[in-house]
Amino acid sequence: MRSDDWKNSGFGLYIHWPFCQALCPYCDFNSYVAEHIDQTRWANAYQSEIERISFETKGRVLSSVFFGGGTPSLMLPETVATLLENIRATWIVSNDFEVTLEANPTSVEIAKFQAFRDAGVNRISLGIQALNDADLCRLGRLHTAKEGISAFDIAQKCFDQVSFDLIYARQYQTPKAWKAELDQALHMNAGHVSLYQLTIEEKTSFGVRFRNGKLPGLPEENAAADMYDITQDACTAAGLFGYEVSNHAHPGQEARHNLIYWRGGDYAGIGPGAHGRLTTGGCRIATETVLSPMKWLQHIEIKGNGEIARQHLTPDMHAQEYIMMSLRLSEGCDMHRYKSLGGRDLDPIKLSFLTDLNLIVVEDRHVKTTTSGRRVLNAILKELLIV
Repeated sequence: MRSDDWKNSGFGLYIHWPFCQALCPYCDFNSYVAEHIDQTRWANAYQSEIERISFETKGRVLSSVFFGGGTPSLMLPETVATLLENIRATWIVSNDFEVTLEANPTSVEIAKFQAFRDAGVNRISLGIQALNDADLCRLGRLHTAKEGISAFDIAQKCFDQVSFDLIYARQYQTPKAWKAELDQALHMNAGHVSLYQLTIEEKTSFGVRFRNGKLPGLPEENAAADMYDITQDACTAAGLFGYEVSNHAHPGQEARHNLIYWRGGDYAGIGPGAHGRLTTGGCRIATETVLSPMKWLQHIEIKGNGEIARQHLTPDMHAQEYIMMSLRLSEGCDMHRYKSLGGRDLDPIKLSFLTDLNLIVVEDRHVKTTTSGRRVLNAILKELLIV
């Protein structure tokens, strides 16, 4: 493995804010509801972690910062401004430095958009999720469809780039209804959209209801597959290129921070439950932090470190992570880089087999999934990763 491989994909910083106004029944992220949040204490903890990580990443150019959650738009703009000021003083930042903040379209957070922009945020990601009130209610969202559209309009006036999320294959949703909703969404002229099929995660409220037979109206597998096809066709027609399995953008508006993940770059993870991948001393290291918000704070304040585990990834583990992430992208997996990481080529017999099935194409030293292949990506990965 080359010790400077991380340079292929840049270096990013993820900051996890774990708090929400309410927990959505489909979400399995590390999120909590709290009556009182001491934002000064949280800002101090984040800054302590930034300082600690800076010693391991001296001399690197920081490409992006992503405030994720939870609901980071519940942070005070002053907190965000303080952290970004500290980050810029700690690392050299790239000329196209991207700072993304996830937001929910409630009136309380909309009022903060201007302040977040002044703090240094230049990209907002809105969790709209649906464009009708009945489905928003089923999804446990606190905003209406009208508020979601209004939030998007205001965000476009404040930020250089705006993205929003929608979930499809929802309860009682038909392909025809999804097509109409998606057309409405695409007419909003966002530069980037993230379109996810609803998945029922085991430990969520939806997971419990599903096991008990109390989650009716979920589309059949064929209907969900039709919605996926509708999504790809409609986005392509609107000029939003499907650069990743669930993400579509106009050229130049791809989420640069997320591309670091998918291209196997380095990123530091700060906050409860945040993960990271760092190359240090020629080794690829996976980092993991304390899940509980209060225990995370205590770890930092008492031990000076929010991490609980570090794992040195073997060259083969690094190569496998790279192919699992890169095949999500339309640009695919660079076979030369895969070999340089893991020390071996992809099996030519398996590549030929998958090509004959029209699940992948191999061109310009890259393995890429076809439209059909993206539907069965896990099966492709299973085939390629079996030694």
